[in-house]
Amino acid sequence: MSVGVNVMKSMFGNRYRNRRRNSNVDRSLTRARVDRNYVIKEIATGDDEIKNFLFSLGCYEGEDISVISILADNYIVSVKGTRYSIDRELASVIII
Repeated sequence: MSVGVNVMKSMFGNRYRNRRRNSNVDRSLTRARVDRNYVIKEIATGDDEIKNFLFSLGCYEGEDISVISILADNYIVSVKGTRYSIDRELASVIII
């Protein structure tokens, strides 16, 4: 049984509405669909080693990226026409 949107709004007020509105604002590569192109908005980590590694792969703000496949916790991604395998931890810091 599903609860209607109006019932949710009356029960939770602005909290429900804001959650729905902001749910797609920022999301990591772990939420990406296979065979779709995305643009990297941010590398969300304070670890310079991870940032430098991703930069060496060509993963930086404004660059196109797509997920080719997901196998267990490994993501096969395409950046600048080259395929890379990255783990879930690296994929989670790439904001699309």
